[in-house]
Amino acid sequence: MSNAVKVFFSYSHKDEALRDELANHLSMMKRQGVIEAWHDREISAGSEWANAIDDNLEVADIILLLVSANFLASDYCYDKEMTRAMERHETRETRVIPVILKPTDWNGAPFGKLQALPKNAKPVTTWTD
Repeated sequence: MSNAVKVFFSYSHKDEALRDELANHLSMMKRQGVIEAWHDREISAGSEWANAIDDNLEVADIILLLVSANFLASDYCYDKEMTRAMERHETRETRVIPVILKPTDWNGAPFGKLQALPKNAKPVTTWTD
């Protein structure tokens, strides 16, 4: 039985390159067994994708919302994943962390009340490095 923290990435496929970059930055934590990261590109052929997403969303200790205009425009990300994530967050079953990828107006979203990353919610794509 693993004691690793289960991390779920909720993101728009249009932001896949940024999700990959974040996963690279978390790779040492994964190698050390601190986290188990999961995203929908890990679904194997022949699996029912909606069930796989639901199953992993339900067991996640941390849910990272990778926020961009693409994320906010995605019905699946917003209506399914984010809504369920916030329900679990409200009951303290998980911790939802918004990670602001690109400049967008997200403050009116249900997760707008949460402390976001990076520091001062400055979008990742606006940092020099």
